[in-house]
Amino acid sequence: MEVQGRIKMVGETQTFGSNGFRKREVVVTTEEQYPQHIMVEFVQDKCDLLNSYKEGQQVKININLRGREWVNPQGETKYFNSIQGWRIEGVQAAASGDMPPVPPTEAFEPVSDLNEGDNDDLPF
Repeated sequence: MEVQGRIKMVGETQTFGSNGFRKREVVVTTEEQYPQHIMVEFVQDKCDLLNSYKEGQQVKININLRGREWVNPQGETKYFNSIQGWRIEGVQAAASGDMPPVPPTEAFEPVSDLNEGDNDDLPF
């Protein structure tokens, strides 16, 4: 799976516990009709993948969805989801080279001899 969008925030690397578990978060804003702010976490050696990325950059992140079950001290079972990134790459903005450039409207002459009453030229 992948998430594509513009980096909104790159967090600092955090270290947890005595074994030195590392985690770093990045928030990517998707560019669709209803933009979403997706937080993706990178763990352990993958934290360093974010070193060369900054806010505002267009990126594509390959992700895995992770789920956990946890039983609290009261015996209730809780479920948690996370989005873990394992690869990130920059994306160039879509080039408009696919379509020829459209000339500005000033390049076209306005129609001056439009006959409003002449509307019977349709074949049906």
